[in-house]
Amino acid sequence: MALVVQKYGGTSMGTIERIRNVAKRVAKTYDAGNDMVVVVSAMSGETNKLVALANEVCEFPDNREYDVLVASGEQVSIALLAMCLKAMGYKAKSYHGWQVPIVTDSSYSKARIEKIEDENIRGDLKDGTIVIVAGFQGVDKGGSITTLGRGGSDTSAVALAAALKADVCEIYTDVDGVYTTDPNICSDACKIDKISYDEMLELASLGAKVLQIRSVEFAKKYNVDIHVRSSFNDNQGTMVTKEDKDMEAVLVSGIAYDKNEAKIAVMHVPDKPGIAAKLLSPLSDANISVDMIVQNVSEDGFTDFTFTVTKADFKKALNITKEAAKEINASNVTADENISKISVVGVGMRSHAGVATKMFQSLAQEGINIQMISTSEIKVSVVVDAKYTELAVRVLHDVFGLAGTAAKAE
Repeated sequence: MALVVQKYGGTSMGTIERIRNVAKRVAKTYDAGNDMVVVVSAMSGETNKLVALANEVCEFPDNREYDVLVASGEQVSIALLAMCLKAMGYKAKSYHGWQVPIVTDSSYSKARIEKIEDENIRGDLKDGTIVIVAGFQGVDKGGSITTLGRGGSDTSAVALAAALKADVCEIYTDVDGVYTTDPNICSDACKIDKISYDEMLELASLGAKVLQIRSVEFAKKYNVDIHVRSSFNDNQGTMVTKEDKDMEAVLVSGIAYDKNEAKIAVMHVPDKPGIAAKLLSPLSDANISVDMIVQNVSEDGFTDFTFTVTKADFKKALNITKEAAKEINASNVTADENISKISVVGVGMRSHAGVATKMFQSLAQEGINIQMISTSEIKVSVVVDAKYTELAVRVLHDVFGLAGTAAKAE
């Protein structure tokens, strides 16, 4: 007997018929002799509706009440799935995050899991009950509902798998697995059979929508294998696991893009120690994460300081930055929401040179100007004008030989 954690996203739970299909898949795994913990998201589109209501009430909703609101979507999903399984003759029980409890910090809308108390779940599993947990949510030490950020149900599932020492964590979504790039842009994109935690971590952080970044961080930290699969067929998906030697044979595993970033530039900044901290500290205090940062070469004691944030944080970040810019006597603050981040990722880059050069030359040949650059051991990212996103992805996918090939390590 194995302990299996399965997670189903909003698309998989999007209609009553799809919920019935999820129940059948859960029942099939249970009937095979497995203990089952199922993590579900809100029905497709529900969270967006709730967010829209919050934004209609006021421009900057109170963070605590925002979490109370958006967490309600998962309450519907867990109840419906539990009802369906019970109607099929199975013992099932639904849990809110606070009922588990999944204990988090108090960073509303971006809470981080601190611990999971698993006694309640283990008691139900011992009794043969299928446990259904609301993804995306938890509770802080003061008893307030918290949420983990968009896509947080993945993190809930992997964290539960780690806490319960599950044999496998299956993430069911609307795609067959992780692809070399977005199949909607490149029709010849290929499914990757096996990918390392580090590669998946980079792809997730760079805009790939299959897995949420914090879920991959959890998986790597606690050595949880994730099987990314489709909830609409029985095909084998992509296994996200620890790195092996065969993976290094592949130079580039995937091309990622992210249109969900905006650029803020502070002009004519005094070039002296502490200035960067004065600009970025207020953003950190507001729980706003900064991604790429570029500082120009100093001229006459002044420089330009440019960084990117998510579009969700853009308005607040821009207002905070304008106030900080006044305090350091910067001349101006400019912003651009029409950008896109394009990235190439692969553990093979650790032992092979020339990836950045090949990337830059290929983009230049297409007349695509690079605005910002960021690198790590296994990725190179650039910011370009948003209108070039699809072209850049297709060009790089082809240049690095991913089109129509099996980009996998077996």
